[in-house]
Amino acid sequence: MLTPVPSKPHTSLGRVLEDLGDVLLEPVVLGRTTRKQLGGVVIHDPHDESEFPAKAVVLGVGVREQDEVARLLHDVGARGAVALVVRSPVTPAPELKRAADASGVALLGLARGASWAQLAAMLRTLLAEGDVGDVSPQTLGGMPSGDLFALANAIAALLDAPVTIEDRDSRVLAFSGRQDEADPSRVETVLGRQVPERFTRGLERDGVFDRLYRENTPVFVDPQRYDDSTIVIPRVALAVRAGDEVLGSIWAAIREPLSEERTQALVDAAKLVALHMLRLRAGADVERRLRADLVSTALEGGAGAPEAIARLGLLGQPSIVLAMGLLGAPAPEDDLRLAADRQRVADALAMHLSAIQPRSAVALVGDVTYGIVPMPGHGDCQERSIRVASTFLERTGRRAAAAIGIGPLALDGSGLRASRDGADRALRVLLTNGGAKRVATVDDVHVDALMLELADLAAARGDVATGPVARLLAYDVQHQSQLVHTLRCWLDAFGDIGAASAAAYVHPNTFRYRLRRLAEVGEIDLDDSGERFAAMVQLRLLPRDARTGPPAAEES
Repeated sequence: MLTPVPSKPHTSLGRVLEDLGDVLLEPVVLGRTTRKQLGGVVIHDPHDESEFPAKAVVLGVGVREQDEVARLLHDVGARGAVALVVRSPVTPAPELKRAADASGVALLGLARGASWAQLAAMLRTLLAEGDVGDVSPQTLGGMPSGDLFALANAIAALLDAPVTIEDRDSRVLAFSGRQDEADPSRVETVLGRQVPERFTRGLERDGVFDRLYRENTPVFVDPQRYDDSTIVIPRVALAVRAGDEVLGSIWAAIREPLSEERTQALVDAAKLVALHMLRLRAGADVERRLRADLVSTALEGGAGAPEAIARLGLLGQPSIVLAMGLLGAPAPEDDLRLAADRQRVADALAMHLSAIQPRSAVALVGDVTYGIVPMPGHGDCQERSIRVASTFLERTGRRAAAAIGIGPLALDGSGLRASRDGADRALRVLLTNGGAKRVATVDDVHVDALMLELADLAAARGDVATGPVARLLAYDVQHQSQLVHTLRCWLDAFGDIGAASAAAYVHPNTFRYRLRRLAEVGEIDLDDSGERFAAMVQLRLLPRDARTGPPAAEES
């Protein structure tokens, strides 16, 4: 019997409008929906029949005509959505009001100049979708723990100025209301969730960041020092510190210098922001550990698997397991960097999969990142999973230097262990081959995976090469020749001299000479299928450096 799992309270539509309404969203038809809790973000696709998360906000990308909007309101209302967002301007015509009232779905407009990606990212920041952490209400300084948006609004009220809270890389973590009172540069910063590079370059040139991170008092920034018509209103900034560590900064757009009281209020607020940022960081670490435990337990398939699967929201869901690992073997001194890279890429995969299938569960377990991806309507699940993995690696580029193995479909939770095993086998082949191919299903690399497992068995038993292969290896070592490599190229080419000589980078006549020589030295009958097969298996089981052989030299 499963223990009921409490769910984390979700953000209400009213809260979203309060935090994002000034810059991103405008209400068109609300009705009584502002108190409804939200449970997820969905991008509308007329050809996608996958399930919505409960109480979703639907992003109506490309939906413009009033009759089309009205039909979509009825459609998403029937599927349990709470709100529909379409691109502004939207005229609240009677037809739309009737459709919104009948469907119970709020209609919102996305501000001009804002991107759907920005809106989706901000909504996911606010919503509590898929959280598995501690759900008990906690406060710090009278504010909900980790709620930087609420804290930004409180600081803005104290300073009577719009405020942003930013990290060390000038990324906007949260912002207050009243951003429309600031200048175009601030609006651009909020929409992009990043301070424009042209502005940060100027701040670095003027030593503002050096002063900000060195001093414990607010730093004044005069817009007249910057040749940018979008920066009109002065800024005052203060670093957010935890001991000697700078966590980020608070930026207020002020029209007049801060009074002594407001300056002290900003200094006091920075201490509270530091506590909330530390809580967020700690909470993220705890959540990662909890999710890693749940994913690991679900994939192990033991007695605790059903409960873990239920907590992940995957009970009864046909799913496929992805296994992702980083390519290359870094030096031991780079262990910390490698761990950070693994976590960074794992977080990126989690974000990618959540946008495609919100119920996906991703966690870094040891050195491997596992993703459990639900596959409703699983007729083309292999092709879909390859497409999902390939798209992710294309977007991350070679900087990620990762490979993804894909397991077989698990019709329910009991099959996740077998899917994980298949994904692991496929990933091992990809990593062993050094990234020549970066995505594969276990079916694609079944033979290679089997040979690796046979090699493990041979190594465990202490098996060594025998017969012709052993004689060729000994000859290569003594004479610095490449007879083993020649044999391998010939076998891989099924006896095609042209293809084999090209693989060995030698002239066909030279290759024929080496082939005759290896038959003599190895005492192997190349016309005998049994001897060919025995040699092929032994070559596949040899370590890669032994298979390749030493640098080329003329055989004597």
